[in-house]
Amino acid sequence: MKRLSVLVSSLFVSLAALAGAADQVEVHEPYVRLAPPNAPATGAFMVIKNTGDTPVKVVKAENPTSNLTELHNHINDKGVMRMRQVPSIDIPAKGQAELKPGGLHVMLIDMKAPLKEGQIVPITLGFEDGSSKQVEAKVINVMAGKTMQQPVQHGQH
Repeated sequence: MKRLSVLVSSLFVSLAALAGAADQVEVHEPYVRLAPPNAPATGAFMVIKNTGDTPVKVVKAENPTSNLTELHNHINDKGVMRMRQVPSIDIPAKGQAELKPGGLHVMLIDMKAPLKEGQIVPITLGFEDGSSKQVEAKVINVMAGKTMQQPVQHGQH
């Protein structure tokens, strides 16, 4: 009987290990920025929340709409903002990583075809422990709701 108890306990530990980081991660507000026609790349953005008690690392991303997918960050290189590939995105225990324009993001490079507004891009996030989570990111035109502000004309009422 004791042997069976140990076997069952080992099985639960093994199943918990198989679940991995993907089960303690929630992804909120994923989207892909609509790029101009013939643009070679675009970015995907989201908030990745870690609900678990251990930190997790996103080490890769994949998607079917581009030939290459990389994790990126913007850095200040002597006063010039540049994008650089990063090996991973760390999400602390009970914390989050915000992937946003001008910061960390998923880069979709060498597009297979132009994306369309409203299209859903499946993005698979791969974690350091080998687990993965698929996210459905909607393509949105971030410039659609923005208008150019008219300059203030002083002296006119």
